[in-house]
Amino acid sequence: MKITGAALFTKALEAEGVDMVFGYPGGQAIDLFDALYDHPSVEVILTRHEQGLAHAADGYARSTGKTGVCLVTSGPGATNLVTGIATANYDSVPMVCFTGQVATGLLGRDAFQEVDIVSIVGSITKYAVTVLRREDLAGEIRKAFCLAKSGKPGVVVVDIPKDVQQALGSEDYTPSRTEKRSENPGLKGNAWAAEAAGLITRAQRPLILAGGGVHIAGASTALQTFAEKTGIPVVTTIMGRGALPTRHPLFAGNIGIHGSFAANSAVSGCDVLLAVGTRLNDRITGRTADFAKHAKLIHIDIEPSILSRNVLASLAVTADAGEALAALDRQMDKTEFGCWQRQIRDWQTRHPLGMAGKGLTPQQIIEAVSTLLPEAIVVTDVGQNQLWTTQFLEQSGGRRLITSGGLGTMGYGLPAAVGASLGNPGRRVVAIMGDGGLQMVSQELATAVVYGLPVILCVLNNGWLGNVRQWQELFYGKRYSSTCLRARRSCKQCCSGPSGDCPEYTPDFIRLAESYGIPAWRVTGAEDVEPALKKAIGHAAGPAFIEFMLEAEANVLPIVPPGNALDEMEGV
Repeated sequence: MKITGAALFTKALEAEGVDMVFGYPGGQAIDLFDALYDHPSVEVILTRHEQGLAHAADGYARSTGKTGVCLVTSGPGATNLVTGIATANYDSVPMVCFTGQVATGLLGRDAFQEVDIVSIVGSITKYAVTVLRREDLAGEIRKAFCLAKSGKPGVVVVDIPKDVQQALGSEDYTPSRTEKRSENPGLKGNAWAAEAAGLITRAQRPLILAGGGVHIAGASTALQTFAEKTGIPVVTTIMGRGALPTRHPLFAGNIGIHGSFAANSAVSGCDVLLAVGTRLNDRITGRTADFAKHAKLIHIDIEPSILSRNVLASLAVTADAGEALAALDRQMDKTEFGCWQRQIRDWQTRHPLGMAGKGLTPQQIIEAVSTLLPEAIVVTDVGQNQLWTTQFLEQSGGRRLITSGGLGTMGYGLPAAVGASLGNPGRRVVAIMGDGGLQMVSQELATAVVYGLPVILCVLNNGWLGNVRQWQELFYGKRYSSTCLRARRSCKQCCSGPSGDCPEYTPDFIRLAESYGIPAWRVTGAEDVEPALKKAIGHAAGPAFIEFMLEAEANVLPIVPPGNALDEMEGV
């Protein structure tokens, strides 16, 4: 029996176990949406913008471990996905994005809503293809789902011209089989593990650095088992936070530009650094030449191209994080690093993370979220809100924190929280956002409402694009250029801070939320934080909205200034 390409598309989704597609229709994808009309097993989630649906598919994928699926039309529908594609691919999130395309006979003729989306996304995907023949459609879809999850996960784009969607062809579709995540064939056996174990055993100040790859590999348990057996302290990147419970006695904190004093000092003072599942990018290392300068670096990652790319490794291992930690654990005897552990605890005691100053602080808000919602999935936007959350949010283990790391995408928080809530119907989701990021995607409040999602939306409102403003304060002489969200044409051109003459903030977030039918509360003092969160928790029929009014010039500290080494922190 022959069926249309659109019918095969739907059959393929069902065969791949897809239960949810994040979509926005249009002329060149209408056949694909029509084919889904009679298939209730695949729910189509209609967001209010294509970028929103890409972030929602991303949040769904990160929170469930499944592949996120997007479906949009050609032209602007496809190009509106680009930021979401890059966001997901940088953070190794498995996604398959289907885009409609003009008929093959119109390709290259500047037809209405024609863009070469494959060329546009070539550098930010694992694979992208325009399917030019109906007989190739099944194979390309199968390849897409396999590639998205195999090895280092990422994004695949499949562009399907209109005539390929309508053409008749075989109904045969065999589901993909994801390739096993495994170590490099050149590292078979225990040679590398024995060498690494020898370096660790001879060390006096070894340290484990866990990145987001530990979460992706599901290796948190293997990490904790190895750390407890050896007594080696653990630091994490922002993306790795939670790989070891944040209250675990071996956890020293996050490292990087806004890392804790203890964590950054530990990296700077260790003599062996076991880095697992991290790219060691500039946000983590500070001045690269002085990163872990006293240490032998053992760098483990499933993607060989990143090994020794930013920091030269003494031992580079291409391997799945969980398999590598298990292999290393088998090579290790129980060790004792008591003096080193006490040194790190002393740094933590003398220089704890904390926020002083007048008014409501983000620390008070995040700590209340930790206390009242211990099992919630927490999604952040990007900016100061993200950094405060990753400093103060307690995690008991597993992946409870979702954030945009590699690309740092403002506007990510709300739609990603929508996707996480859709994928986890029995679990509360909290979105922590800044006032700037929310305004980039506020239309997705409607999506949260129409699907009845009990997302608790927390907006930290300081009236500024806070992270850029902080840099302008610290490094540009308080020349606040284009960062004040109260600014109007009537304001003086040169501004160096808020005053009593500042205009009213636009919009009124409480009225905005209420216009969508969302109950909303404004919090101005620490005493009202927990009561507001409890009201939001009590509203489970749909989203709830809390606006927290912060001091305009609250900063994320400590900070490693540009060009400094990790142990050259300010604001400690």
